[in-house]
Amino acid sequence: MGKERDDQYTDQVLIDPEEKESLHRGLTARQISMIALGGAVGTGLIIGSGTALVRGGPLGIFLGYSFVGFVCYLVMVSLGEMSAYLPHKKGFPGYATRFVDPAFGFGLGWNYLMKYVIVTPNNVNAAGVVIQYWTQKVHIAVWMVFFVNLLGVRVFGELEFWFSSIKVITLIGLLLMGIIIDLGGNPRHDRIGFRYWEHPDGPMGSYLLNQVHNEHLAIFLGFWATLTNALFAFIGTELIGVTVGEAQAPRKNIPIAIRRTFWRILIFYVGGVFVIGLIVPRTDQSLFVANKSKAGAAASPFVVATTLAGIKVLNHIINAAILLFVLSAANSDLYIGTRTLYALALQGQAPKVFARVNRMGVPYPALIFCTCFCGLVFLNVSSSSAKVFGWFVNLVSTFGAITWMCISYTHIRFMKALKAQGMCRDDLPYKAPFQPYGSWFALIATGIITLFKGFDTFIPFTKDTFVTSYIGIPAFLLFYGMYKIYYRSKLIPSDKVDLVTGKREIDEEEERFNKEQEARGPRSRWQRIWEDL
Repeated sequence: MGKERDDQYTDQVLIDPEEKESLHRGLTARQISMIALGGAVGTGLIIGSGTALVRGGPLGIFLGYSFVGFVCYLVMVSLGEMSAYLPHKKGFPGYATRFVDPAFGFGLGWNYLMKYVIVTPNNVNAAGVVIQYWTQKVHIAVWMVFFVNLLGVRVFGELEFWFSSIKVITLIGLLLMGIIIDLGGNPRHDRIGFRYWEHPDGPMGSYLLNQVHNEHLAIFLGFWATLTNALFAFIGTELIGVTVGEAQAPRKNIPIAIRRTFWRILIFYVGGVFVIGLIVPRTDQSLFVANKSKAGAAASPFVVATTLAGIKVLNHIINAAILLFVLSAANSDLYIGTRTLYALALQGQAPKVFARVNRMGVPYPALIFCTCFCGLVFLNVSSSSAKVFGWFVNLVSTFGAITWMCISYTHIRFMKALKAQGMCRDDLPYKAPFQPYGSWFALIATGIITLFKGFDTFIPFTKDTFVTSYIGIPAFLLFYGMYKIYYRSKLIPSDKVDLVTGKREIDEEEERFNKEQEARGPRSRWQRIWEDL
């Protein structure tokens, strides 16, 4: 970028600090992929899919989740290409600062931080509500996620790996349970098959029919509602882009983790909603009541399925699984929030105090700051907790969608910079498929879904839902505009984008790690299997 670079945007900002005073590279590929899975798989599937089923029907929810799953894949691979080339410790806001404009990186970084300071108390609240299902009061979850994150990256990574492993086993169990119920393996010996895909339960649902008075339009609105629900469900997969700063051998492990995470989430989500559509009728009144209830086992379509099939006791088992899901998600969310704030401080876009780390590589001032926002959970002690939960969901999905769009646009600028500087994408450590069209498609598709995701706030108009559905957009523009006006930053020309600074240090670090691995000698078969999990 040479002389044309803004004074506020120097090479020194792009260089990662030394290992002893920054994040430690202690996460393996299996831990990274499980952290992403832990953060992404939560209330969106187990609880939120019930709402999508009522509105979109079994075919609508399957198509909606499949479409958003494909968009998610395009975002993930574009992030993977940048992360594998330059696995720095500043997350994807750092890529936006480097490849687009410092103001763009500032806006993205604070937007992503807002998402995580809201989603953490949202999950802690969900955990509290789940516990209340057993009429017990406990608020220790807030402290639990705090202390877990203080233990250091190795302990956190290993604990989250086991958290998410149990989550995976539970999800597999729920999918198998659904298939067995559908094929007649239930107390009533009733083979359901595709019965609920037929009229009046399916294949498509309808939404706001009484307001729009048009059946075809109501079916379309039902399908569109599943897209917005799926967007909330899939958001969180991109957090792999924040873990690259603590990944061992990131050039090798990040692409592996991205591929694993995407396929696991796609199988669980698309497979999960397909099974739900088979075993729960869209028109079932208990499912409708579940959508209006607080977020607990009673809100899950899987519980409705067990009740319809006449299976007892299982609701408590599923409730325990949901508790684990939301605590695991809160654990991942607090981790990502602290690392995002740390990355902003590292670039001079947040107070320098947040760039401090302890001897275990934990950015403790950033952790304390993000933990303070868990106090928002006490908004939900009133009887309107379900309403506040809905506000949080609206906010999170908007912040998350803006993040996806920013990642896609940053990747577009990255590819342009490579081309302008005579570099071939074939030489990159990982080359994303379907490019450059994939990033453009993800950018436009996510933008359209975000713009119209709050359509039901106008039928009739509701102020609180409208504000929480759209406030993320002006908030991002405000952060972007304020930085741009104050520092007079400009869009970095493609031929001036810095593709080199900090790369040599990362290359040397990776070379040292590979030599250490070679010095340890050949791994046994069981070690290889364990690392490949």
